[in-house]
Amino acid sequence: MRTTRRALLGAAATLPALPALAAWPERSIRIIVPFAAGGNTDVIIRMLLEPMRVRLGQPVIVENRAGGGGTPGAEAAARAAPDGYTLFAGSGGTLSANPVLQARLPYDAERDFAPIGLVARSPLVLVVGMRAPFTSLDEFLARGRAAPGSISLATPGVGTTSHLGLELLMRAANVQLLHVPYRGGGSLVGDLVAGTFDASLLEITTALPLHRESRARILAVADEVRSPFLPDVPTFIERGVAGFTSTSFTALLAPARTPADVIATLREALLVALRDETVRSRLAGLGAVTATEQQASPAALAAFLAAELSQYRRAAELAGIRPE
Repeated sequence: MRTTRRALLGAAATLPALPALAAWPERSIRIIVPFAAGGNTDVIIRMLLEPMRVRLGQPVIVENRAGGGGTPGAEAAARAAPDGYTLFAGSGGTLSANPVLQARLPYDAERDFAPIGLVARSPLVLVVGMRAPFTSLDEFLARGRAAPGSISLATPGVGTTSHLGLELLMRAANVQLLHVPYRGGGSLVGDLVAGTFDASLLEITTALPLHRESRARILAVADEVRSPFLPDVPTFIERGVAGFTSTSFTALLAPARTPADVIATLREALLVALRDETVRSRLAGLGAVTATEQQASPAALAAFLAAELSQYRRAAELAGIRPE
């Protein structure tokens, strides 16, 4: 017996409708910040939440998991389900320093995360107290070369971005400085202003307010180009310290094996946030450099992180630091 077209259509009408493919995301997304609320990484990531929420159509929230130099928070993010609902706010501490300093790190910084994009960079700057007898980088380096160890330079601690940057600076500039390691940056800034030591390498976000208020003086920027916030301050490279750059950064990542289409959607949401004028203005207010669209991509972030890790390993070798 022949089956007519009308019969086929009638039969199809009686079949249950197939469910539509689920659209991602269907619920809120959390970003694990492995530091306490109010810190640099936390403040920057929170700027992204509202623009990303609008783009994704779901709440985007921060979960602070402080302690252990960021290791517990990084491990939690690395072990999360790779479904795009848990993201990670990466920085130099968790993705560059910890792999070099910790022998038994419970996560692999290179393999356990899928890059989404760079958010912002904060280059380090050489900052001196107003009582220090140098008004330029040239004077600073000349004094350091003439009297090795006579200039004291403080950092927030052994193995920090600032300390490893110092080791690279001394090698690149052929100068020997006296390292004064603190236990965190809390009291360092007050002691810098008071003249307890001569100089420090600090993130521009920390040093810029001191410079603007004439409580300290920035002599050089550790970046490839001058900072738009300090157009009259030279880079180290300009003053003959070949190739010296050192920066802290904030980046957005997901657990490894997160689907490529989810990563792409998250990257688009990140770009929407980075184009937002309020976000850009607030980042500028901190002295942070907003990532370009090319930098805010998985491939560019992967290359950036590989270069940062290589630089940290070299700095730790110069400092004689062994993983513990």
